[in-house]
Amino acid sequence: MTTTKARDFIRISTDGSCIGNPGPGAWAFVVVDEKESETLEVQSSRYASTTNQRMELSAVIAALEAFQDTDRPILVESDSQYVVKGITEWVPSWKARNWKTAARKPVKNADLWQQLDTLASDRDITWQWVKGHDGNANNERADFLAYSMASSEEVRCGS
Repeated sequence: MTTTKARDFIRISTDGSCIGNPGPGAWAFVVVDEKESETLEVQSSRYASTTNQRMELSAVIAALEAFQDTDRPILVESDSQYVVKGITEWVPSWKARNWKTAARKPVKNADLWQQLDTLASDRDITWQWVKGHDGNANNERADFLAYSMASSEEVRCGS
């Protein structure tokens, strides 16, 4: 993290959940201001039919959209290697190949990857994979919210 004050950053913990794949799903994020040691925002949303990968990406996108006006460094924690490796390793190659894989097939979820790439560009973001269900309180909270929403009967948002 490129910051002069060790804890002067915003921590975003995200998770997505899907009951079946595809099936009902949801995403959630928890945002903590590490400088003030306080939770700034918690959000979640449910979709009637989606995939787990779309929910993992949607969680990060929603969080970055909610905090796009900050100029402070951001730490994004995700238990999805798909998200972390995708944004840090795969996106540059996909972009160079016009959003095609090495096998020249269209990138899955390209719409969300393009949105995430736009939101992340020119921002001081550190991407960190965290092991799920391993005691990280904010990841556990995001997981609980996403799973609870995905499991609920009520549909709050459609896609």
